[in-house]
Amino acid sequence: MSNITKNVLLGTTGALMMSVLTGCEAPQEESKNRFLVIEQQPNGKYVVVEEMPTEGPSRAIIREYDANGNMQERFMNEDEMKALAEQEYQKVQNGTSETLQEGAGSAGMGLAGTILAVAAGSLLGNMIGNALMNNKSFSRNASSANRSAYSRSASGKSSASKSSSKKSFFGGGAKKSSAKSGGFFGG
Repeated sequence: MSNITKNVLLGTTGALMMSVLTGCEAPQEESKNRFLVIEQQPNGKYVVVEEMPTEGPSRAIIREYDANGNMQERFMNEDEMKALAEQEYQKVQNGTSETLQEGAGSAGMGLAGTILAVAAGSLLGNMIGNALMNNKSFSRNASSANRSAYSRSASGKSSASKSSSKKSFFGGGAKKSSAKSGGFFGG
């Protein structure tokens, strides 16, 4: 084998390995834990105003009105979020969840419904999250209850950032970055 053939074969094998390794990591993105800021609306319902993937456990800051009408913040850990999500999931199972009602997400939902809509996969597992997202009413309400910039950019609805990004050497957007840290392959 000539050196050129060996280099081409080695380069092709390396590119194939990188694409395989990248492909293996893709499903993990769906179940990534979330850091949420959930805000109570004047109507008493809740919406997600900030969302970020996190390496640590899922957690949230809940902004809600006190008895005097002042906005207060409280912290919610993953166990508390999981308990609310499980309660709401039981309501989904028996058909009484507001996450299944037409138009529920546009005005916000209760705290449990909002948490389930945004973080079902990371809190209850990908199988449950995928099953919920396959329900058209749930999926529509979930997307409208999440008003965070992360949600808009992750769902591909942010056309302004796509049109203004420059192409890199490999054809991807130059503004893209990976939240992963670690070794050569990002793991």
